[in-house]
Amino acid sequence: MTLERYVERLFETLVAGDRPAARSLVQEISDAGVDPVELIGDVFWPTYEQIERLHRHDQLSKMAHHLATRLLRAMVDQTAATMPAVPVRHRSIMAVCGPEEADELGAQMAVDLLEGAGYEVSFAGGGIPNDEIVMQVNQSRPDVLLIFAAGPSDLPSIRNLVDTLREIGAHDDVQIVVGAGVFNRADGLAEEIGADLWANDPVDVVREITNHPAHRAAGDQRTVGRRRKKAA
Repeated sequence: MTLERYVERLFETLVAGDRPAARSLVQEISDAGVDPVELIGDVFWPTYEQIERLHRHDQLSKMAHHLATRLLRAMVDQTAATMPAVPVRHRSIMAVCGPEEADELGAQMAVDLLEGAGYEVSFAGGGIPNDEIVMQVNQSRPDVLLIFAAGPSDLPSIRNLVDTLREIGAHDDVQIVVGAGVFNRADGLAEEIGADLWANDPVDVVREITNHPAHRAAGDQRTVGRRRKKAA
């Protein structure tokens, strides 16, 4: 069975809130040879995106949305616990997200895949005041600050956070990475607010962070993700 068909079946199970059927389906997918990383990145994530898209367009009731997101989060938790151990990369990531339950679910998938790839990750979730984020960045000095799965209403706060971190020089070497949510729906937004990298989805965020150095080389222009280039 194709992964797309698994996504369709999982969506139907989640919006119905059928917990035994969801667990059974996830076991079936795993038994078919889909590893935990593929399960999160290629099944759970597109299912999550479908749920959020329909909810955003008022094509999914609040009840169905809540049933689906809460149940999917349980499936993500169970799957993340089965990831095999990998060598530690000795790079730290602090992650935050939008304030909604669904935002935290999307960000959790990115966090789980990053941790599964060997990164040291702390995840504060959503609704954290900017001054507390700045303080934590200053104190813990992570290599990366990841802002993942934020909505349009979060943009003013995110802009203010990035501007504050740049202006006061709080841990100036930290890479600011954004992804998913509103950043997938507004081309060029990540670059506009001054992020170093951007990613479309949890698999992409692991790829982008892994493929770029912890510290910008001298002469690099601060720009974004795949459009990163050398300054003239």
